[in-house]
Amino acid sequence: MMSNKNVVPEAKEALNQFKMEAASEVGVNLKQGYNGDLTAKQAGSIGGQMVKKMIEKFENEMK
Repeated sequence: MMSNKNVVPEAKEALNQFKMEAASEVGVNLKQGYNGDLTAKQAGSIGGQMVKKMIEKFENEMK
């Protein structure tokens, strides 16, 4: 079972910033702190955007 703990605790702020940028790119108004009022579609679009950007970065580094 996976945990919610960051492998590198120092990366927490960078991950939060990445999440905020992804939310902005897909038009979801994300606030600092609790965001339990998001719909599954909104949360999924943020996660999907984050994965898309990570894949693009990986592919660019392979060139």
